[in-house]
Amino acid sequence: MRSNDHLERSMICQVPLRWGDMDSYGHVNNVEVVRVLEEARIAAFGVPVGTGEQVLPAKIPLFSVLPEGTQALIAEHRVKYLRPLAYRNVPVDVRVWVVSARAATLVLGFEILDFADGAPCVRAQTQLAFYLPSTRTVVRLTPEQRELLEPYTAPSPF
Repeated sequence: MRSNDHLERSMICQVPLRWGDMDSYGHVNNVEVVRVLEEARIAAFGVPVGTGEQVLPAKIPLFSVLPEGTQALIAEHRVKYLRPLAYRNVPVDVRVWVVSARAATLVLGFEILDFADGAPCVRAQTQLAFYLPSTRTVVRLTPEQRELLEPYTAPSPF
């Protein structure tokens, strides 16, 4: 990572780990790491409209204000495992920030932090595309939505 801007411009989301997330090596399985990223993304930006009940407020209510039926589709994941993430029965801190918000795509940066010392175990980046199946069109972020995301924008974790 080239810059530490993400330390000041990110939000921390806590994601509970599950006993079943652990693999035979005693650390959180790589597949479950992607689930942790998904849970952090939902905690940060909300439940996509029409797909579930938003009980706890999102840190930045973006997904809930998209047009009804909009899908937030994963276009790409990039994950770098820096060290094992050990299972602990406490929520793990996930640092989330915006790498870019352009047109119909949103690129997010992530760090999953070790509970014991706060050091990153995982760095990741996810690109989302917004799509409305009823019209078979992409949904573009509005200037207001991009402005809402701007304070959380920092360089890529890679």
